[in-house]
Parts: sequence; structure tokens; C-alpha cells
Amino acid sequence: MQEWQGINEFVSVVEKGSFTQAAKHLGVSTAHISRSVNALEQRLAVKLLNRSTRQVSNTPSGLLYYQQCRQLLDGLADANRSISQLNKIPRGLVKITAPIYYGERVVVPVINQIMQQYPDIEVDVQLSDHTLDLISGGFDLAIRLGSLPDSSLMARGIGSRHYHVVASTEYVSRYGLPQSIDELRDHNCLRGISDHWRFSVNNQLKEYRVFGNWRCNSGAAVLQAAMDGLGIAQLPDYYVDLPVSEGKLIRVLENHAPANEGIWAVYPPNRHLSTKLRVIIDFLAAELSDI
Repeated sequence: MQEWQGINEFVSVVEKGSFTQAAKHLGVSTAHISRSVNALEQRLAVKLLNRSTRQVSNTPSGLLYYQQCRQLLDGLADANRSISQLNKIPRGLVKITAPIYYGERVVVPVINQIMQQYPDIEVDVQLSDHTLDLISGGFDLAIRLGSLPDSSLMARGIGSRHYHVVASTEYVSRYGLPQSIDELRDHNCLRGISDHWRFSVNNQLKEYRVFGNWRCNSGAAVLQAAMDGLGIAQLPDYYVDLPVSEGKLIRVLENHAPANEGIWAVYPPNRHLSTKLRVIIDFLAAELSDI
């Protein structure tokens, strides 16, 4: 149908950022992409894209049209998936995003188990500590940590994380253990992205500002600094459990450890929960609930 001509090409240009990358993605020539988008603009009598020698960007009309077209293509993909799921064999692409360290240490190993059991599933995992937009990024699933903001996204709890304050045996032998939260003022606190640490006080969650001469926005770097004896750190369990079990770190102030936080599988509300996506979420929930 003429109404659909050029839509795939236009959406690919927007999502890939260039005519060349869109052509590679769709397996066609750049000239075909250009002709298709030009014909679409002529048919609509509106300019959808700003073109320059270096980049392609949406016009205001183009952004609105892209959002609508993305929903149409998602709906068509859902319809196709519904038919393909009749035989109940998990197959096809699932695009996933997760935080970098948690993704590397926890999520990807579980995904690899899934791939061994379900070889017809294809995955595209993008790890980022930025909260990527599921809709514009075309993601089927996101793994999110901690509290979730109110949104239209669907979410299922698949596990939990627990924060611990830790210090190396070398640091403790030199400076001792803080016996109370207030005594943290006398210690070098290794800070990540926040100046505040969370504690449970009289069964209530409270935040305390901490101070120190070292800061980095990488949790892995904070962990290394703690293991090198530079100070005390507060990190989730998936960072510290192994070095604690190996005796390289000691847990501190465990009587004030905050309550567990949720780990969530988040997916767009307009996504059909296909067999492949359900299999991945169920598998993650089964594995992560034991961690």
C-alpha cells in the first residue's frame, strides 16, 4: 500500500542517525533510502528531516510523525509476533538495556544461560548507566535498580539489592571500625555519585551526608579504592559480596543496613508480552531471586 511506502526507511534514518546507517540496517542502498524518504515527504507535503553534511535531525513535524510511525510499526510487529507465537517456540530478537556493572556481573551471565537453552532467541544487550528511553530506543526490556519513578511502563520485580558499608582489613587495622553512624565523620568516606548514604534508624530510612577526599562516579572504582584501603564505602551487594567472602573487605554498621531495594524488569505497555520476552523475564526472576 502506498501509505506505508517510505515509513520503514524514515524510521530507520531517525533511529540510526543517518541515511548510510539506515541503509546498512535495512540491507539496501543509501540511494534507495534517500529516494524513499524524499517520496514520503513529497506525498505528505511536509519536511520531515533536516539534512546537513554531518548529521540528520527531525523537524518538529518529523518528530511527531516518527512517534506515530514507531507505534504503527510496533503494532505491526506485535501482530506478526502474535502469529509466530502460535507454535510457542521462543524465537526472534529481544532488545535489552541494563546498568553497566550489574549488567556485566549479573544480567549478561543469566542471558547467556537463556541463549544456551533457547537458541532461536536473538538478543541485543546495551549496557548504560544512563536511563535509556525504551520507546525511542526500541527496547523490549530494561533492567532497573532501586525505586521506580511513576510512569506508564510496566514493571515486574525480579530480585532485590542490599547496600553495605565496607572497609578493607588494612584500613580497619589503621583507623579502626566506626561503631555508630555519627563516627563516620572521623573516617574517610569514599563517595560515588552522591554525598549521602542511606541507613535504617529505628526502622526508618534516613540519609546522612558523608565526607572524604576521594570521589568517582564509577561503582567499580569506588570498590577498588575501598579494597586499596583508601577509606570506607557504601555499595550494593553485587559489588562487595565476593571481596567480603574472600576476606578482602569487612562489613561495617550492619545493624543500620537499609532495607532491600527492588530490581525490576521494565517493558513498554504497548509491547505484546511475547513468548520470548516472557521466557527471559521468568528466567531472570528465577535466577535473580536467589542472589
